[in-house]
Amino acid sequence: MRPQDDAPAARAGAATRFARTELLLGPGGLARLRDSRVLVAGLGAVGSYAAEGLARAGVGHLRLADFDVVQPSNINRQLYALESTVGRPKVDVAAERLRDINPACEIDARRVFIDGDTAPVLVAADVDVVIDAIDSLNPKVALLHAAHGAGVWTVSCMGAATRTDPFSIRAGDIASTERCPLARLVRKRLRRHGVASGILCVYSVEPPRNAVPADAATDPAPPGFEHRRGRRRRPLGSLSTLTGMFGLIAATQAILHLAGDAGD
Repeated sequence: MRPQDDAPAARAGAATRFARTELLLGPGGLARLRDSRVLVAGLGAVGSYAAEGLARAGVGHLRLADFDVVQPSNINRQLYALESTVGRPKVDVAAERLRDINPACEIDARRVFIDGDTAPVLVAADVDVVIDAIDSLNPKVALLHAAHGAGVWTVSCMGAATRTDPFSIRAGDIASTERCPLARLVRKRLRRHGVASGILCVYSVEPPRNAVPADAATDPAPPGFEHRRGRRRRPLGSLSTLTGMFGLIAATQAILHLAGDAGD
């Protein structure tokens, strides 16, 4: 009899799961979120928080893309990094957690390295919004180029590592970004593809600490920082508080855009 006894509570839980979202955005806004399809590319310190923000707001379809597995060095800042998840693909851990938040959410988890070949496939015609949370320059530019070419509304997260001031975080068009070395490099690369504006960015005007160019090759990483794909990069210090804020701000921008409540 337990399944029958629990059924009304389960239905009630499903009905009230997003009641607070509906109070803020209205029934129409919640319905639009439920029918929306969002690609979150990169499930690390920024993307893990972005994906969770979308799921908890009631977005009904999430495509998750990441090639990496959880490593011990991720635990200080990444939402999916736990002692129990070390060694597991991030997309698998993310899919399990997001389904636990909203069992009705359709999760399309893809363990894929993003480059010029895979980016256009990920940015399919059925995607309404792209959240770029990639921290590697070439894959980031490949995704942004593909999304812009497909006409998909995109919010891109720039450099969050080494920052400590939450009040220096900004959101604006890529053409207006400033004081962010990663944004400068992304702008330069995108201009080669004829893209000068039209991408919303989350960035910080706080000068980075101990920063190196985002595309710089470096010496071997110290113990605990395993390199897997792409160009080897020097690890940068970061806090979960700041990287998480970048991801949650990106998710907020996407939610308001999808719900039709972005305002001015």
